[in-house]
Amino acid sequence: MDAPEEPVPPVIYTMENKPIVTCAGDQNLFTSIYPTLSQQLPREPMEWRRSYGRAPKMIHLESNFVQFKEELLPKEGNKALLTFPFLHIYWTECCDTEVYKATVKDDLTKWQNVLKAHSSVDWLIVVVENDAKKRNKTNILPRTSIVDKIRNDFCNKQSDRCVVLSDPLKDSSRTQESWNAFLTKLRTLLLMSFTKNLGKFEDDMRTLREKRTEPGWSFCDYFMVQEELAFVFEMLQQFEDALVQYDELDALFSQYVVNFGAGDGANWLTFFCQPVKSWNGLILRKPIDMEKRGLIQRQEATLLDLRSYLFSRQCTLLLFLQRPWEVAQRALELLHSCVQELKLLEFCRDWVSVPPGALDCWVFLSCLEVLQRIEGCCDRAQIDSNIAHTVGLWSYATEKLKSLGYLCGLVSEQGPNSEDLNRTVDLLAGLGAERPETANTAQSPYKKLKEALSSVEAFEKHYLDLSHATIEMYTSIGRIRSAKFVGKDLAEFYMRKKSPQKAEIYLQGALKNYLAEGWALPITHTRKQLAECQKHLGQIENYLQTSSLLASDRHLTGNEREYFCREILSFASQQADSPGHKIVLPMHPFAQLRDLHFTPSNAVVHVGGVLSVEITVCSQMPVPVHAEQIAINVHFSIEKNNYRKTAEWLTKHKTANGIVSFPAETSPFPTSQNSLPALELCEMFERSPSDNSLHTTGIICKNVHVLLRKQESGASLEAPSGAALESGAHVLKCTAVTLEPGPNAITFRTQAKEPGTYTLRQLCASVGPVRFVLPHIYPLVQYDVYSQEPQLHVEPLADSLLAGIPQKVKFTVSTGHYTVKNGDSLQLSNVEAMLILGHEESRAVIYSNMREKASDAALRVQSSDKVTSISLPAAPAYHMIEFELEVLSLPSAPATGGESTMLGMTEPHGKHKDTQKAGHCMATMDHKVSIDCPWSIYSTVISLTFSMPFRTTHSLLSSGTRKYVQVCVQNLSELDFQLSDSHLVDTGDSTDLRLVPLNTESEQRIHSRQAVFFVWELKWTQEPPPSLHCRFSVGFSPASEERLSVSLKPYTYEFQVDNFLTLYSVRAEISPPPGTELCKTGSLCSLEVSITRLSDLSDADKDEALTEREDYFSTKLMYEVVDNSSNWAVCGKSSGVISMPVAARATHRVRMEVMPLFAGYLPLPDVRLFKYLPHHSAHSSQLDADSWIENDSLSVDKHVDDQLDSGSVQSRGSTRSVASSEHKGLPMPRLRALPPGQAFNASAGTQVLVIPSQDDHVLEVSVT
Repeated sequence: MDAPEEPVPPVIYTMENKPIVTCAGDQNLFTSIYPTLSQQLPREPMEWRRSYGRAPKMIHLESNFVQFKEELLPKEGNKALLTFPFLHIYWTECCDTEVYKATVKDDLTKWQNVLKAHSSVDWLIVVVENDAKKRNKTNILPRTSIVDKIRNDFCNKQSDRCVVLSDPLKDSSRTQESWNAFLTKLRTLLLMSFTKNLGKFEDDMRTLREKRTEPGWSFCDYFMVQEELAFVFEMLQQFEDALVQYDELDALFSQYVVNFGAGDGANWLTFFCQPVKSWNGLILRKPIDMEKRGLIQRQEATLLDLRSYLFSRQCTLLLFLQRPWEVAQRALELLHSCVQELKLLEFCRDWVSVPPGALDCWVFLSCLEVLQRIEGCCDRAQIDSNIAHTVGLWSYATEKLKSLGYLCGLVSEQGPNSEDLNRTVDLLAGLGAERPETANTAQSPYKKLKEALSSVEAFEKHYLDLSHATIEMYTSIGRIRSAKFVGKDLAEFYMRKKSPQKAEIYLQGALKNYLAEGWALPITHTRKQLAECQKHLGQIENYLQTSSLLASDRHLTGNEREYFCREILSFASQQADSPGHKIVLPMHPFAQLRDLHFTPSNAVVHVGGVLSVEITVCSQMPVPVHAEQIAINVHFSIEKNNYRKTAEWLTKHKTANGIVSFPAETSPFPTSQNSLPALELCEMFERSPSDNSLHTTGIICKNVHVLLRKQESGASLEAPSGAALESGAHVLKCTAVTLEPGPNAITFRTQAKEPGTYTLRQLCASVGPVRFVLPHIYPLVQYDVYSQEPQLHVEPLADSLLAGIPQKVKFTVSTGHYTVKNGDSLQLSNVEAMLILGHEESRAVIYSNMREKASDAALRVQSSDKVTSISLPAAPAYHMIEFELEVLSLPSAPATGGESTMLGMTEPHGKHKDTQKAGHCMATMDHKVSIDCPWSIYSTVISLTFSMPFRTTHSLLSSGTRKYVQVCVQNLSELDFQLSDSHLVDTGDSTDLRLVPLNTESEQRIHSRQAVFFVWELKWTQEPPPSLHCRFSVGFSPASEERLSVSLKPYTYEFQVDNFLTLYSVRAEISPPPGTELCKTGSLCSLEVSITRLSDLSDADKDEALTEREDYFSTKLMYEVVDNSSNWAVCGKSSGVISMPVAARATHRVRMEVMPLFAGYLPLPDVRLFKYLPHHSAHSSQLDADSWIENDSLSVDKHVDDQLDSGSVQSRGSTRSVASSEHKGLPMPRLRALPPGQAFNASAGTQVLVIPSQDDHVLEVSVT
């Protein structure tokens, strides 16, 4: 134990490393068992459970069994896990007690003491039982005795550390069971040792990482420690865990570089900032690059060395995991990050010195190395189906080879010079000698780069092969933008090689893609290259079009824009002297139409009128441009039906301000990102299925398939515009215009000649032979020219004209194309019932077509019996003459017997309700006037409608034999009137009849919507006529204080009153029951009706009901007692027919019983009288029951015979139905109501006091 320590042999890192297990004791015994043990151990997997909640894994254990030596035990500070013995096994097959005591026990004791001295607790004692030796020695103890002794001596508390293996070399079930138990124990102890030692190693590694902020911390030392852990995982074939270790190292180093660029530097980073002297690319054909690992361990590696070694290890593990396409993805990220990191370190501290082109060589070799490494482990079908993962490396290699060609002078027209050759030699020297593993490969990256840099032809061949292959790959996977980008680089190469015809197709393709996707800066850069290419090819029109786009491009400097503008102006000035082919270019890069303004603003002008069109054009050019002419092509159209629009119609359908604004172009390309659909974004959350904890969040674009789809359908702007230059007879021109940069106002004037619609179609600016054309002016811009016939309009100034008072009427003469001369006049035919009033102060106003006042003149009105002449003032064409006159319609109401629809007529008394309903509408009358105009041989007929302001009704009132006539005048208008001088005269010229007025006031004011009543009493000395013809008249005037210039005629109303003498007097009287003073509810009372004749025979009695007796005349009457208020119940007979003598004071009395239904002062029931016309009259032969009645107020149920005896309890409806059924088809008598003036009810208004009965619990009182 005290012997001098021997140096530890270096560890050989290979992919065959396995966990070390030492074997002590009987080596011959172990040698015989080893083949079976090494074969059986990895056969069954074991579940490996690790700390920190990491998921368990199933692993197959393999071990490297070596002879036990004390030198193999780890020393303090040794962190090499690959040389760490995870388990120590002692082998013995001792069966003899003496031998055990003599040798085995002492050997076991020494073995355990050594393990304890090195704090190793992972050990196992294996006792092998051999039945052959057991039979040869008869004095041996049983096996269990030796095992028990070993357990007692060495395994006091760990008896499971001693296992028995029975006959391991035999093939029996007992042996197999023994092997299974032993292998299970061995795997369990190995896993326990792995878990314990790896956990301790990880804790130490984590402690070391936490010290990274302390001075003196070395990344290289930490790198070796964590890589040791990666080696152990790789040794256990846990490649995913091993890859994680390298990824953590990669991320840690990248973070330090970023912090270093931000000013937070680490001292150990200076070891990696050495000058770059070798750029031989990645080495991926070795599992472990020991050379670069040694540089890292000795802290002599550069940044490229560290990155190359890290990626080579990641690549190896990814290939073991069968993820070659992730290798390509990581390689592309690595190459870009390495280039940026070297530039960052070089820019910040100038510590890293990188020769020009060195990084390009390193990237080119690395790209090809990764591609060849992937091709070596995948077949062609897999490679073709996964081009999307590798095409980035092809593109990057193409880009770096192009940079090397430009750097080494292999693209210039003259070829490389001496300086370029020296640079090429230096770059090839930095590659070093070719590696042995690729020396025999014909197409190795080293050979390709060396050959490409050897000559101009070789470089062109390699560069074109790579470019075309990359473009084909990008196109096959749908990445058109990237393919066009590579094609753009290829176009630059062809331009340098003086082959513009080959470069043009690639530049057009790239520009087309940029325009479709809206990339502004790439569009500008590509257009500059395309302009140069078109200039070399002599494509004049395309070159001028591209130059105009570049001259208006805001992304260029002022000098560049001015250069391209001068190119256009220079060409225009050279070709101005020799006119030939005109070049048509689009307008939008040259100038933009902003707005347009019409004068007049409604864009409507008459024939011969002047129209002004002012446009605002914003010049996009950086310098003033002189245009020989700016023209607007106009399309003329006439409507198919030859309808010529009037000025009024056109004015209503035009914009008020006359300004048309045009949308500004926000981008110099037709379809941009602004026209693409909006992003549809949604949040994405992924949670752990075990504890539902959030471990991933992000944003997903739902319509990415729409945003990134191929857009190849749009035509490129760089193609010839193809805008057709229209030519026509209608053109608005403006010559010699200088367009300054920015907005310019240009005015066009035209005189309208032909009526129709003019549409502005095209705008053209002429600069020499170059025509800048706006092919379509949108939105649509039009102006209209009209030719109008003279017209006369007459309209009242008020909502309605009132008859009887002066009303103002407005005359409007639209002259149209006619010129009104002095002496022209309007001839109006006079109407009897309407007067046209003229005043000396009347004036006519002349307006222009735009409603601007031109002049005014006095208006002369001359009237005769038949014609009224109005002299018109002189007025030019397309003007308006307006003046006002007063008209007066006579206020007359027709007789009531006529069929006029005027509301002033008398209506029957029975339709009073309908009259009230219709009383809100005024009666109207139309007056038609014929007007002769000087511009036409035909007369113009106008109709003026006047409304009667009053509605008049009359009624006959009686008081015994005294008679009164009442006239009601109702004001239906909105004005107030003053009424005066009311008269009622008898037009029949009766000398013995006088009309005595009862109205005392001579003047009365009638307000709007109100009525005034007039009453006259009829008095006569002799027998009055049977019919009275009356005329009512009243003077009226507006209640306003304005004096009228003309006297107004009174309002008249004629009506007729028939049969107004009183023939019968009806009186009713109710008596209480005998023995009582007052009527009580529910008690029968006596009703006595007295019908008295007041006069002898008169003309009114001579009808079918009159019967001549021997000495007197009589007539038949029918009476009916009806209580419409339901206060009385008529008991018994309620109606009957009587024969009434036609003699003065003749009286007929009828008695019946009635019962009061309510208490209080009750009005008497109504008593009605009817003329009873017998059935044998001439009218009775008609079977139509409707002919029985001559007045609407009578019912059809008033018959005689049995129906006359029906009780009052029977309903009126049932009576009608029975009568109809019994007398159907027979001649029936008729009833005729007496006129209101012939029957006087003397009991009207009389009331009877009814008291309630004493036994009523509910008291009902009727109050009237």
